[in-house]
Amino acid sequence: MATHQGTTPQWKTTIIVSTSLQNHGTDRMLSARQHRIRFSDSVEPGSFIFPLSGIAFLLVDPQDLSVRFEESGLIEKIKTFVQVHRNSFILLHAPFNGKEDLEIMSVIQHRFFGSNLRILPVRNNDEIVKGMLTIAKATSKPHVDSIRDRMSLARARIVESSPVWEMLRDFL
Repeated sequence: MATHQGTTPQWKTTIIVSTSLQNHGTDRMLSARQHRIRFSDSVEPGSFIFPLSGIAFLLVDPQDLSVRFEESGLIEKIKTFVQVHRNSFILLHAPFNGKEDLEIMSVIQHRFFGSNLRILPVRNNDEIVKGMLTIAKATSKPHVDSIRDRMSLARARIVESSPVWEMLRDFL
């Protein structure tokens, strides 16, 4: 199967990043991929905002919580983040080896069930960048239209070659 990598230009976008992440490995990885990084003090600490895609990510590392999870204020921070950003994701950065990490994820899931918050568990900086860029690219305007067109074409082909439709055509 042929790929279109040679003819498709590399996708680049502007990303607003919290200044608290200025020395984090993810900003260097995003810059290395030619994305425009803008640091801001006015966004929630630990956040990445993709303005052209209309989505925001909040990086949460349970290892950084100095007190018990329930007393850390993390739920209030996430609640504020969800209220500000319509399409929001939590990047839950943990190895998910222990019971504690899974309990934190479970508490967040139960607390924000039914909201527009989605949780993306990640283990390292590479997964953070890959997850953010995949979601941001899929939701950016030119790519959304392209994906919608391809899905429509695929659906038409499936329906066209469906034995049910052939049987109905023969019946009529």
